[in-house]
Amino acid sequence: MNREQSGKSLVLIPARMASTRLPGKPLADICGLPMIVQVARRAAEADVGRIVVAVDHPEVFQAVSDAGFEAIMTRVDHQSGSDRIHEALLKADPEGRAEIVINVQGDLPTIEPEPIRAALKPLENGSTDIATLTVAITDEHEKTNPNVVKVVGSPISESRLRALYFTRATAPHGEGPLYHHIGLYAYRRRALETFVSLKPSTLERRESLEQLRALEAGMRIDVEIVDSVPLGVDTPADLEKARRILSARL
Repeated sequence: MNREQSGKSLVLIPARMASTRLPGKPLADICGLPMIVQVARRAAEADVGRIVVAVDHPEVFQAVSDAGFEAIMTRVDHQSGSDRIHEALLKADPEGRAEIVINVQGDLPTIEPEPIRAALKPLENGSTDIATLTVAITDEHEKTNPNVVKVVGSPISESRLRALYFTRATAPHGEGPLYHHIGLYAYRRRALETFVSLKPSTLERRESLEQLRALEAGMRIDVEIVDSVPLGVDTPADLEKARRILSARL
């Protein structure tokens, strides 16, 4: 991405304090820094645009600000991460300068820069509304695990699919690869604005997968195939693993 393009992109990192499995997750210490600061650092390494952390608690706001990153307070009652980043977008960029919004989840402290950059590639096609990531499943258990969301897509190149469906079921049937969805998104600004204006859809409610709302509304989602799934920190065991990974890397 060149400098002109990065100037049109805004990286938004949602951070919620409420977590049933890992209370206070954004402030969990990883190698001497709060997790949310580690995520912001990973986004900075990707060098794809201005970074704003969308927070819902004063302590998280302070931690992000103390680390030199920009933070914006958002409401605590958002139903989804997309709603939170939309509020943050309106506050961070009321003039509408950012044309692309990259949503990097706030629990990915070990993510490499390349997957963040890869999420932008499908938007090179002007017909694509939303871009996201996937990786081919190699673990047989994951193929039948409902916690592993699968992308059902039509190949449009060796490294890209056009999404037809997202599901917790084992799909598609028959010979061929299955793909594990990675929940990192790049939206065209107008697509994000359209998305948050829509009511939850039938299939979204059935599968508990927010991205189905976009597909049911006729929006185009293209999916870049990457090499690995970044570690999402949801439990104390995940947190210890993230500490080991970053400690070794540093």
